[in-house]
Amino acid sequence: MTEEQEYEHHHRNVQSGGARAAMFGVSDGLVTNISLILGVAGAHPVAGVVRLAGLAGLVAGAFSMGAGELVSMRAQKELLQRELSVEGHAIAMHADEEREELARTYEERGFSRDLSLRVADEAMSNPELALEMHAREELGIDPRSLGSPWLASAASFVSFAVGAIVPLLPWLLTAGMVATAWSVVATGVAALVVGGVLAQFTGRRMLLSSLRQLAVTGVVAAAAWGIGHAFGSVGSTHSF
Repeated sequence: MTEEQEYEHHHRNVQSGGARAAMFGVSDGLVTNISLILGVAGAHPVAGVVRLAGLAGLVAGAFSMGAGELVSMRAQKELLQRELSVEGHAIAMHADEEREELARTYEERGFSRDLSLRVADEAMSNPELALEMHAREELGIDPRSLGSPWLASAASFVSFAVGAIVPLLPWLLTAGMVATAWSVVATGVAALVVGGVLAQFTGRRMLLSSLRQLAVTGVVAAAAWGIGHAFGSVGSTHSF
C-alpha cells in the first residue's frame, strides 16, 4: 500500500439538515419532556395527569419540531435557490464583470494577479463550475448541497420523540416517587449518552461533553420541578 493510499482524509457532512436535526432533536426531546414531566410531577397530581402531560409533550413537541424544521429548511432552501438564480443570471449576462469579481476575490486572499485571472478564466469557461465557484465565494454555500427539508423534518420528528420517550417510560410502568426517581435516572443516563455522541461529531472530549449535557439537563429539570412543587403547594392551600 502506497503512502497516498494509507492517508485518507474524511470530513463529516456537518451542513446536512437531516444530520443537524437528528443530532440535536434527541437532546431537545430529552430536556423538554423531563422538564415537563417533573414540572407536573412536582405538584403531586395523580399519576394519570403526569402520563398525559408527558405523552402530550412528546406528541406536540415532535410535531412542532418536525413542522418547524420543514418550514424553516424549505424557506432557507428557496432563498438559496433564489440567490443562485440571481448569480447564474449575472454570470450569463455579465461574464466579464463576474470574471473580474472572482479574480479579485482570489487576489484578496493572497494569490497573485496572474494566477487569480487564470483560475477565474478556467472557472468561467464552464457555467456550472462558474456558478459553484461564485456561490462558494460570494454566498458561502455549495449549490449541490442545499439540504432536504423533508429529511430534516423527519429526522427532527423522530429524534425528538426518541428523546422525549425516555423520561416518560417509567411513568408508563409505575407511578409516584418511584416513577419520578426512575425518570430522573433514565434521563441522566440518556443525557450522558447524548453528550458522548455529540462529542463524536464535534471532536470535543467525550467526558466534558457528556457532563455538560448532564448539567444542562439537570439544571433545567430541577428548575421545572421546583416551579411545579411551588405552585402545587400554593394550590393545595388556596382555592382559585
